[in-house]
Amino acid sequence: MSLSSIQLRVRGYHLDGYGHVNNARYLEFMEEGRWAFFDEHPALMKELHDAGRAFVVVNLNIDYRAAAVQGDDLVVMTGIVEVGERSAVCHHQIRRKDGQLVAKADLTFVLLDVRANKASPIEGHVRDTLTSLIVEKAVFAD
Repeated sequence: MSLSSIQLRVRGYHLDGYGHVNNARYLEFMEEGRWAFFDEHPALMKELHDAGRAFVVVNLNIDYRAAAVQGDDLVVMTGIVEVGERSAVCHHQIRRKDGQLVAKADLTFVLLDVRANKASPIEGHVRDTLTSLIVEKAVFAD
């Protein structure tokens, strides 16, 4: 399946002064999820590299649903849910191990043409690889 899942434990250094995970840390948790996704899909990384493209975040919409605290075991799920002509959307969900939804987000990215230093169309083998990885948001069990 094209849905990636990692586990992590909330540590003291993730917390803010109120004793719960600082909002910016959720972004880091999701980034960990994306790195794991790419680790699990080396063909995608090869296609990007061969095409001279880099994955660049251009928008992130996050919905915080419940506070996570020190000692919570979290599961970060990541998957590509949409591929357009010039951008694509990666969906994330963070849940406690008991299933409680902590946060979810849609992250829009473009492919940067490294040589031209501008966004490029999503086409060819890169497009084929990305579209083969699309999952429906329903698989995240909202």
